[in-house]
Amino acid sequence: MSSGYAGDIDVSEAWRLLNEDDRSILIDVRTQAEWNFVGLPDIEATGRPLLTEEWQAFPGGAQNTTFADDVASKLKAAGVPKDAPILCLCRSGQRSASAAAALTAQGFSSCFNVAGGFEGGLDGNGHRGTTGGWKAAGLPWRQG
Repeated sequence: MSSGYAGDIDVSEAWRLLNEDDRSILIDVRTQAEWNFVGLPDIEATGRPLLTEEWQAFPGGAQNTTFADDVASKLKAAGVPKDAPILCLCRSGQRSASAAAALTAQGFSSCFNVAGGFEGGLDGNGHRGTTGGWKAAGLPWRQG
């Protein structure tokens, strides 16, 4: 376990888990603005819904202090067991690491940070979405 959660996985491993483990769930912790304007992972083919819950509010960036409780309630209502793989995703893997740690503190034992996130880091031109992350890996996504 690293930094208070089960560990970091890359987007390919996240996609594999979503397709092979029917208990796994993906939580996009970015903001509503990011979901609307940048896009969302499209995991419909896995047969499971995408869970969205803001880790930080837009535009000010204040942390959502009820994040862990809200997500725990949603997971419980959906019948997600405490040991199911929970994959947290943000833009580049920073907020999602914090989210994975917060959910681990709630008693979920297999919380992972999807390293690289949805858009990955900046490329040589200062752009995201081209050198790493969900989109650059060619995984399914849709415009919000």
